[in-house]
Amino acid sequence: MDLTILYRGPLASCDYDCPYCPFAKRRDSRAQLTADREALERFTGWAAERTGDRLSVLFTPWGEGLVRSWYRRALTELSRLPHIERVAIQTNLSCRTGWLADADPERIALWCTYHPGQTPYERFLGRCRELSAQGIRYSVGVVGFDKHLDEARRLRAALPEEVYLWVNAAEGHTYTDEEAARWTELDPLFPYSRDPHRSAGLPCRTGESVISVDGDGTVRRCHFVKAELGNLYDGSYRRALGPRACPLAVCDCHIGYVHLESLPLYDVFAGGVLERIPAGLVPGAGTPPDGLVVPGTPPDGLVVPGPSRRALPLLEP
Repeated sequence: MDLTILYRGPLASCDYDCPYCPFAKRRDSRAQLTADREALERFTGWAAERTGDRLSVLFTPWGEGLVRSWYRRALTELSRLPHIERVAIQTNLSCRTGWLADADPERIALWCTYHPGQTPYERFLGRCRELSAQGIRYSVGVVGFDKHLDEARRLRAALPEEVYLWVNAAEGHTYTDEEAARWTELDPLFPYSRDPHRSAGLPCRTGESVISVDGDGTVRRCHFVKAELGNLYDGSYRRALGPRACPLAVCDCHIGYVHLESLPLYDVFAGGVLERIPAGLVPGAGTPPDGLVVPGTPPDGLVVPGPSRRALPLLEP
């Protein structure tokens, strides 16, 4: 079985306090941190034993994981296992990068977010340069607030050309065409983030080849659909895997809509879906197939979203 897992344990503490962050931040107690570490170690142990499957893992913690040693250890250990195709994490990149020397650079990757006002620009850029020097795969992005535009442009100019800079639409913000054009100059794929995608009744890979797992091992199709498919550790989830249409009206988060089969994003990000690296920027990937969109492509060359398959009936778990 080829399976992509989005893992989110109970960790909720973060060293940043972004006013626009949709996630509730808090200081985790020692007991809460212990529970998160134990849950992650249980998951890592399970993944290490699944040698008959081919796994890809993206850690999507509520808080910042890499400031915790157990996340760095989990990423390092999983990257060394031959049946782990890719292991990645969403991070603010505040952690030092020396620990990556023990990881397999062919399998590990970072999805990094720059938060102006939370960290000095030069410090963040320095971390990016360290990743490049170590040969680590990574993407970098910002939230598309107008007040962050100059900083985003500055960062794009300083980053290596081969590093993709993505832009997430600010939650709840409606972009004028003029505003959207400014962000599209930085990220030609921004139109995919600009507005929520209609998803009700459309086929999605979540629940079939992609699942979400929490700290207790509860399996759901994705982070945004609450219906349970079973439990990871007793194997009950496997009986529930199968093609499913999305039960939600819209999907507005990249880690959700990237898996919609009505969008061409598995082709756009071929080889880099977990770490959000377009196909043309994956080291060693060569020239992307005709028609794929990579940074640097004019905005009018974007692939227009549109259904590629008929809608499927909604299936209950």
